[in-house]
Amino acid sequence: MRKNILLVFLIAITLILQSCEKAYKPAHGAEDEIIVVADTAEFDSLKSSLCTIFEKVIYTPQPEKMFHLKRISLNEIENYQTNKNIILLASLNSSANTSKFVKALIDTSKSINITVDNDRIIPKYNLWAKNQLVMILTAPDISHLEECLEQHKESIFNAFHNISDKRLYESLHNSKFEKLNTEGMLLKQYGWIVCVPSDFTIAENEPDENYICLKSSSGKDMGKWIFVHWIDNASPLYLNEDSIRIIRNRLTASYYNYPGISSFIKIGNDNCIHDEYTFNGKYALLTQGLWEDTKETEGPFINYTFYDVNSKRVYMIDGSINAPDYYKRNLIQQLDVLLKSFKTKAELTNEKQDELLKAAE
Repeated sequence: MRKNILLVFLIAITLILQSCEKAYKPAHGAEDEIIVVADTAEFDSLKSSLCTIFEKVIYTPQPEKMFHLKRISLNEIENYQTNKNIILLASLNSSANTSKFVKALIDTSKSINITVDNDRIIPKYNLWAKNQLVMILTAPDISHLEECLEQHKESIFNAFHNISDKRLYESLHNSKFEKLNTEGMLLKQYGWIVCVPSDFTIAENEPDENYICLKSSSGKDMGKWIFVHWIDNASPLYLNEDSIRIIRNRLTASYYNYPGISSFIKIGNDNCIHDEYTFNGKYALLTQGLWEDTKETEGPFINYTFYDVNSKRVYMIDGSINAPDYYKRNLIQQLDVLLKSFKTKAELTNEKQDELLKAAE
């Protein structure tokens, strides 16, 4: 028994000391994988709650999970120490090794304060690797921990989703891999930018229609499209589900031509989500679901529509995928991150504007 306790403390102290060495090494592993360090009995008791939080299903059109959970035992932690997403899950009144490890980690780390009579969600960023999230989920006992998971399920999920987006954004929004000259042209001509990765080209440029479409040329059997459409001197009254559906269907019918598809492209009626969203500080409507055509082809899309007070424009920013032979969860997240890189001229610093305009010369 004493050997087990000593081992737990040694592991905790070793990992804390190693964190100084590994803090700037990039985290690795799949974006959609979360490593859960937990004892078997406690994990089994909380597995349903964890799956409800993280294994949300999106349809692409195949059902795909947002995250996949992988439980490991405490003695495996050093093999996964630099993974991107880690959860340390334990009740504090347990005699199991993971509980002892969590308490040792808390006691040893001066940056974490916790009392054993409260539930705690402790996110630790860059603990053992760069752009890593290690989240401690603990409570006095399993029942309190289950209540804690239910009460804070949205914030727990969002923490992992947001850092995943941050990692992708940094990998995509990089001057080595993006077309600054194209971004500068968009800024100069239209007063906005969106990150343009090196594998994207302008497929449609229709100034009279206030419509720009960017297409990825990464492969013949995979299509990725982003379009930006705006309405000048507009009203926020455009921000409703019916208007968004009508406008998007009109644009895709006019401009979207997928390989081998010549039929009408429209928003599908099944599994379509409409939600309110804050896009760069502005109220927006998020629409996410499937596009479909009359030849029974389907694929995922994501759309943000918002009103910009400064320019008095309604913007519609949209990304879609046609990749029937691929796992699409990560692809749609990549497009989502690109859409969120959208900024108007007023949201850019003078230095950034000068850099982009110079690149467009």
